[in-house]
Amino acid sequence: MRIATKKLTIMAALTAAALIVFIIEAQIPLPLPIPGAKLGLANAITLFALFYSQSGQQGTVSFKNSDVLIILICRILLGSFITGRFALLILSLSGGLLSIAVQIFMKRIVTDKQIWVCGAIGAVFHNIGQIVAAILISGTPAIAAYLPALIIIGIISGTITGLIAQAALSRMKSIYTN
Repeated sequence: MRIATKKLTIMAALTAAALIVFIIEAQIPLPLPIPGAKLGLANAITLFALFYSQSGQQGTVSFKNSDVLIILICRILLGSFITGRFALLILSLSGGLLSIAVQIFMKRIVTDKQIWVCGAIGAVFHNIGQIVAAILISGTPAIAAYLPALIIIGIISGTITGLIAQAALSRMKSIYTN
């Protein structure tokens, strides 16, 4: 299989997996007093894609930042359409794009054993992006009062998604080196 075809196939599979996780998670409300708070487990797949590199007999498949951005945007758009949450599309895009921009920068700094840090920081910036968008859309600066709690939730959930991505990447690396 040619590298381009293999890369596109893996991107499609990762997008589908992230979409499935997103849809399942959207059906499970968290018992938190903050509207819209969730774990964001689909971001584990985005982080996986960001740090993924596979060496095979026919060459190496790795993703450019733009490839990861495509996976993220497809997941957000399709997730909004499938769940019927069109009103949240702008908030999801705002948070997702700010988060991925920070994670792309962080990729230069963190090691394979620190992907969880990238997940935590990305989740915090996702929440910041959503709050800023919500304030701009609603004209209600009081929404910023949710930010401290969302930052704490973001650190916890981002660490979890980062650890999931880190473990999956470590497992993939051990499979391909054996």
